[in-house]
Amino acid sequence: MSGGLIGPQFWYVVLLAYWTVLIAELVGDRSMYTVTSLTLRYRPVIVLFALVMAFAAKMLVAVLLGSIIVQFHSRWTDGLSAAAFFLSAILIWFDEPPVATAAASANVHWPRAAAVCFASMFLTEWADPGQIAAAALTVKTHSMLAPWLGGTLALTTKGSLAMTVGMKLRDRLPHGILRILASASCLLLGFLALVGLAFR
Repeated sequence: MSGGLIGPQFWYVVLLAYWTVLIAELVGDRSMYTVTSLTLRYRPVIVLFALVMAFAAKMLVAVLLGSIIVQFHSRWTDGLSAAAFFLSAILIWFDEPPVATAAASANVHWPRAAAVCFASMFLTEWADPGQIAAAALTVKTHSMLAPWLGGTLALTTKGSLAMTVGMKLRDRLPHGILRILASASCLLLGFLALVGLAFR
């Protein structure tokens, strides 16, 4: 699949990556609580800027890994893609909702605050279901830009929701329902990858 900006396939992959990563992250990732805690400590504009930069960098690593896997034989890439989606589904299904922790307020200069927020987002929660799903989409579609864009937008949406509604998001969107949706999405993509493998 071409990674060009023109054409419906690109935007289809962007939307697919957005949905898959967002649902996976809402269930299988604990950084929402980190974002909420950081928002209690620092100015929201600083937290937003830092998290967008951190999430974009993490998605870049994920799609770069996927692009390396693409260099393998096509049958291997379909198999790895399916395995990654199934792994995401398993990680999401057995994930337990974390316990929120409150953060103390702090008054610091914005460069330090931005550095703390960036490090808190970038250096934690690697190889989580959202990143695995983004890498798998890169493998499946042979496109880097669309999964990166969709994944980054999904992570930014998640971070913005955490900043806006904080811990009440989990109350409004029950963990059980999110877990089912996320697992089902990854399982479906895994089966589609297996279908592609079967018909090669």
